[in-house]
Amino acid sequence: MKKILVTGGTGFIGKNILLSYLKDKYELFAPTRAELDCSDDESVKQYFIQHSFEVVIHSAIKPGHRNAGDTTGLLYTNSRMMFNLLKYRDRWGKLLNMGSGAIYDMRHYVPKMKESYFGTYIPADEHGFTKYIFGKILPNLDAVYDFRIFGIFGKYEDYAIRFISNAICKTIFDLPVSLQQNRKFDYLYIKDLMPVLEYFIEHDPKEKAFNITPDNSIELLEIARIVKRVSGKQMDINVSKEGYGIEYSGDNSLLKSEMKNLNFTPIETAITELYNWYDGNKMNLNKQLLLTDK
Repeated sequence: MKKILVTGGTGFIGKNILLSYLKDKYELFAPTRAELDCSDDESVKQYFIQHSFEVVIHSAIKPGHRNAGDTTGLLYTNSRMMFNLLKYRDRWGKLLNMGSGAIYDMRHYVPKMKESYFGTYIPADEHGFTKYIFGKILPNLDAVYDFRIFGIFGKYEDYAIRFISNAICKTIFDLPVSLQQNRKFDYLYIKDLMPVLEYFIEHDPKEKAFNITPDNSIELLEIARIVKRVSGKQMDINVSKEGYGIEYSGDNSLLKSEMKNLNFTPIETAITELYNWYDGNKMNLNKQLLLTDK
């Protein structure tokens, strides 16, 4: 059974990995920050003195989203984590980096961006610029893969700010769903990430950077309507600004040429599953977090 290190095990992606079917196929390790602080040189050194792995899934990140408590030093902290892991290359066989579509520069997104669009613009925001640096380095390294994940949703995400979970939770509490402006997104259901991870654990593709994104984009307004339909409720859907915002979508043809039988969960099926999960866990939701749009 392959030993796999999952960094960021308490985060959204990391936690879902640890609870997925992958836990039955592999020996997953998710050290606490006290056991492994990827941004601390000595902590990483001591950890890899004691451990080695076939694969590292790097999902740890200092977040820069609007609900993050401290957004200072994003570039320093996140690049430090990456380069600390790369320093101990002899202690792992393969690294899968959970990257972002932000690598393409949010000021200049175009619909269904291909991997080759990378480098056309240099992101101005710190989060995107960090991903840009990784995009320049990682594909040149052996057995290191950069996953460019666009929208992703599922259990354990921050329902105070993440649109699909936010819309579901508001509906559960009979609150209106609101969006600043309609726009198209690529939304990957978190469950659909797991077969991709399994494939890259077991195979060594020639290409090193992949858009990890579903076949079809969807409007935020349509998502809200699906949530309304799934709930069976008659809540309001409010759109603050007319027109369309810039589309955030990627071309997945490179991924699908690698994974010939890759399929994605239909968005309505995924939203139904997630709605039922939140509804069953309503007692754990904080309604106060839903009263202010961030």
